[in-house]
Amino acid sequence: MSTTGRHFVYILASRKYGVLYTGFTGDLPVRVYIHREALIPGFSSRYRTYRLVYFEQHDGAYEAITREKQIKKWRRAWKIELIEKQNPGWTDLYDSLF
Repeated sequence: MSTTGRHFVYILASRKYGVLYTGFTGDLPVRVYIHREALIPGFSSRYRTYRLVYFEQHDGAYEAITREKQIKKWRRAWKIELIEKQNPGWTDLYDSLF
């Protein structure tokens, strides 16, 4: 876990309305890089969920993990609505992190 006190919940997509992946991390740029480069075999590398389409920041790990679990239980339509409220064009937000 991060020692900075910042934690993130994020959603990656393969493309607009494509496969979605929801995750939690203490270092968003590094974690998304790992997904994008398929450095760890798994869901993201298999389904090519490399586009960062949504993220939110939390002050504590517990809050972020709780939120991640909440979003993971949601219906797909609710996740799409969440993405489109912040990012209607499904733009890849990765570059905006720097």
